Amino acid sequence: MIPQRFALALVLLATCGVATGAQCNAKSAERRVPLLELYTSEGCNSCPPADRWLSALPTRGLAPEHVVALGFHVDYWNDLGWNDPFSKPAYSARQRAASVRNKASFVYTPQFLLDGRDYRRGFFRDDFADRIADIGKEKALAVIRLDQAGEAPETVTAHVSVVIAETARRQGAQAYVALYENNLSNRISAGENRGKRLQHDFVVRELSRPHSVGANGKLVFEQRFDLEPRWKRKDLHLAAFVQSQGAGETLQAIAVPLCR
Repeated sequence: MIPQRFALALVLLATCGVATGAQCNAKSAERRVPLLELYTSEGCNSCPPADRWLSALPTRGLAPEHVVALGFHVDYWNDLGWNDPFSKPAYSARQRAASVRNKASFVYTPQFLLDGRDYRRGFFRDDFADRIADIGKEKALAVIRLDQAGEAPETVTAHVSVVIAETARRQGAQAYVALYENNLSNRISAGENRGKRLQHDFVVRELSRPHSVGANGKLVFEQRFDLEPRWKRKDLHLAAFVQSQGAGETLQAIAVPLCR
């Protein structure tokens, strides 16, 4: 039985998204919210336009309640003149795994993946808003509850629960939680972007391992993130999402600011 106090907090959350005390609670929407992934690098001179396009999504009305955007900085450019401080080998491995899933013979930057599939904007017209609007008409394929608590100012723990009602959607479903940061900039002193100041948003700082949803369609896990001093807490967010391992389709996604 859910304690009355906790049940009331969930009702408040559903109606107006409130957060109380040192803990914040969130529940995913009734309509499907897709995941948009950008694979990028500060060492790649064709990547800055893609980074700017990603950063501009909220100004076009495409906020996290419509599409959850994440920027993964890969490390395979690091030996070509500039070491991207946001890059991680795990993000390159994630891109390669998506490439294998999509039967592509190579990886490249910048690359967008929408719902796990390669996405390229229309040659004559940017149709992204229309694509997101169409997806937003679909019923959510999973329900995500994302609670966060901080035992200390330098840590945050994400408590994630997932429920998938349709039996056919449960097999191969995996859940992740990511910590990402907005309003980042860097002066590049070497490589293809030498002399430029690059701006970034939705930069993934940490990504959990995949957690498989059980045969009963339920999953509960938690992920602790240790916050580095150079990360700006006011610009940090948590994103939780559930993907089909086979097709990469987003069953549901949610993103919220870090509680203060």
